[in-house]
Amino acid sequence: RLLANKPFTSIFDMTTRLRSTACNKRVLESLVYSGAMDSFTSVHRAQYFAMDSSGKLTYIEIAIKYGLSSKNDSNSMQSDLFENSSDAVIPEPAFPKCEEWPSIYKLNKEKEVIGIFISGHPLDDHRIEIESFCNGNVSMLNDLTPHKGRDLLIAAIVTSSEHRFTKYGDGFGSLTIEDY
Repeated sequence: RLLANKPFTSIFDMTTRLRSTACNKRVLESLVYSGAMDSFTSVHRAQYFAMDSSGKLTYIEIAIKYGLSSKNDSNSMQSDLFENSSDAVIPEPAFPKCEEWPSIYKLNKEKEVIGIFISGHPLDDHRIEIESFCNGNVSMLNDLTPHKGRDLLIAAIVTSSEHRFTKYGDGFGSLTIEDY
């Protein structure tokens, strides 16, 4: 009860303190993808999905097992002969070393889970080029009349594309793009 209002210190602390129905694999994966676990600065997102040494479990699955094991141990702890309670704590497993995800992968996962980019934008890596070479933005495409006869350079990401055919069989495509 004393820890009820304290911040979580790690995913292992979280799985130990929350009900197992609130800490299932799908929920924890979504929290990691969305960036909600980024406050645990000693671990980056890719490490949660790294496999253990046996190659059978991800560290999210290990955290879930750790939480269940800790709860079972605390429920089964009994007082010893002198009525002193045993406060044995299971050490948290160490995360493996692995490469961080590229920013575009992290951002795409964020958008997939939340619907928006939170920790950055895919165009952030190209800010210098955008400021140096672009002379417009996506909103200028709504009315091209004032820009007739001029080159318009914009930076955007393609969020969806579609290849279609006219009734005469000629191919054409449509793109949905977005900028900042």
